[in-house]
Amino acid sequence: MYFAALLARTEDGWEASDTELDDVETLSDLADLAREAAPDEDTVLVLIEQEDGWFGVVRVDGEDDPRIYVSDAAAAARSSYGEILLTDELLGRKPGVDGPDLDALDLDGTEDGEPDDGSTGEDGVPDTGPTDSVPHGPVGDAKVLDDLGVSEKDLRSLSGDALGEIAEVLGAAEVLETVR
Repeated sequence: MYFAALLARTEDGWEASDTELDDVETLSDLADLAREAAPDEDTVLVLIEQEDGWFGVVRVDGEDDPRIYVSDAAAAARSSYGEILLTDELLGRKPGVDGPDLDALDLDGTEDGEPDDGSTGEDGVPDTGPTDSVPHGPVGDAKVLDDLGVSEKDLRSLSGDALGEIAEVLGAAEVLETVR
């Protein structure tokens, strides 16, 4: 179960709106969607969560590049919404270099992660070849909400209803609940 919302800061406080991400294919699309919700180029937060899996925060301030934090990159990588956030830059890799060459893959029915030769690594886990270099754990700008009252330490320690806890600190819990 996914939930996505936009929180736009206005002179009167925070305004929330739920958002549909089905037509969003790239981080640029997501940033444009956020900018449309921002009156006068104010701060907009895109909050995304997969229940009990991961959460992400994208901050858009006017025309600045979006700032991103993802609580668990490996979990988010298994999600179409998470893949939008996990850019090569965020993961610290060069575009097209670290990912698999899809044209060179031999899709012989073992693409579900099972090696066809039965080989295992040193830890006894099936050896599926090179990894996609997506780390387990948080990635991105953990200071993305520092100036709004959510410290890096607090953001990294969130679990459960992380988006609700963030909204509580921002003073936007009630408006976020109206769109849940």
